[in-house]
Amino acid sequence: MKPNIHPQYREVAFTDMSIGKTFIIRSTADARDTIEIDGVTYPQVKLDTSSESHPFYTGAQTRIVEAGRVEKFRQKFAAKSAALNASAEAAKAAKAKK
Repeated sequence: MKPNIHPQYREVAFTDMSIGKTFIIRSTADARDTIEIDGVTYPQVKLDTSSESHPFYTGAQTRIVEAGRVEKFRQKFAAKSAALNASAEAAKAAKAKK
């Protein structure tokens, strides 16, 4: 193995900024900041979201959003269907008058 070409693999503190939770794992991630936890200084990487706060992983993501989309589609389809039926009736009535 060539020396000095691999990134440094070390313990890094990742901080989820949306909930303020910090967890320590080994990583090669570059860090600009440092944080002291229990008397030990770790490089710190700040995250917007992590598995602790993302709705997919926490179960906060609900089916209500999908139900809203389905309902919106049904309303849109019903409106177009009603307009199509009305124009078909008008065409049928115009043809009957001839």
